[in-house]
Amino acid sequence: MWYQREISKKILEMSSQFAVVVLTGARQVGKSSILKKEFPGYRYVSLDLPSEAKQADLDSASFLKQNPAPLIIDEVQYAPGLFSFIKKIVDKNPSLKGQYILSGSQKFSFMKGVKESLAGRAGLIELYPLSLQEMTKGGTTNHTSAARPSIEELILRGGMPALSENPTNNPPPTFLRSYLGTYLERDVKDILSVSSLRDFERFLRGCALRSASLINKSDLARDVGVSSTTINEWISVLQISNQVVLLEPWFNNKSKSMVKSPKLYFLDTGLLCYLLNITTVDSLRLSPYLGHIWENFVLCEIYKWLAYRGEEKSLHFWRDRNREVDFVINRGGVLDLIEVKWNSSPAKIDCERMEFFQNADFSKKMKIRSMSVMGNNETPFPIKNANANQDLNIYARSIWDLEFLK
Repeated sequence: MWYQREISKKILEMSSQFAVVVLTGARQVGKSSILKKEFPGYRYVSLDLPSEAKQADLDSASFLKQNPAPLIIDEVQYAPGLFSFIKKIVDKNPSLKGQYILSGSQKFSFMKGVKESLAGRAGLIELYPLSLQEMTKGGTTNHTSAARPSIEELILRGGMPALSENPTNNPPPTFLRSYLGTYLERDVKDILSVSSLRDFERFLRGCALRSASLINKSDLARDVGVSSTTINEWISVLQISNQVVLLEPWFNNKSKSMVKSPKLYFLDTGLLCYLLNITTVDSLRLSPYLGHIWENFVLCEIYKWLAYRGEEKSLHFWRDRNREVDFVINRGGVLDLIEVKWNSSPAKIDCERMEFFQNADFSKKMKIRSMSVMGNNETPFPIKNANANQDLNIYARSIWDLEFLK
């Protein structure tokens, strides 16, 4: 089964502009599938097997001679010796584009090799789990609201393509248990010399309990039983292995009481729910973490929408000592404000923090383009109409349609 990925067009464009295209992303997000689909004429080699990786790393010249371009090399981070030899090959004919497509799930070791050997020669792209639009416009999932799964089911399932292809044969807990084990045994062990994977798993679950919240590293370190320095290292591992994103606050110099710590979000809510031991729709609906999980889900959708357009760095949150606006999208001083509520009928009271932000002195030099409340409603509707003191309508938006962010 094939899901049309939003990033496909960008990958093809880059292959016509660069000699090498580099695709990163977490395990199981569909890197191999998209490359095989979009480049059917390319030879494909995976280095996930240790024997293949060892041969490619120790005798890179022979490996590349046996596997000439155009070539897809999957999990290339296991053979760092390849990068310098690929550089020599592409430098012999720099006008020839799309010679190599490289992919990997460990961004740190992968990107180190790219920066050292392929700087200026490689186009970089990141693939994320399936978005709602990708899930509902492809495969067997019907795009009509009457036939598609409930939003709770989609939150529990997350965006791993294997879970969406055949939900009956791939129950999320079974798949995610295996996924977590592979992640700990392969990615974490390869990146860090972790003395106890049980400690790291406990750290992961501690992060899940703090999703959509400010990071208190001292508090997390105490709960896990490791040092704050170790927590810093482990959070970096989650970032470079594409498991979490740290959302930075929006602030300007005039707002002195701003909170400047980042908030942590998982890039897949299926894994987040599994780590919280939430495995059914009923347990999700009853969970005290539902509001945080919904905010995390909305973050995932907005972040992917922006990232595939090269705008993920524009996404922030705003918070002072008393108030918070969940998401602020800043495009050169033009702002979109978004509040998130697990509610199918967002109301005027849900707009108060955005209106405070709009009227505050620190935002006077900014242009606020839109204010929205993201509820779990199926269709958008107006919450407040513009008046003499407010020149913007405020809408309840739907997670199924993010085109208002254009």
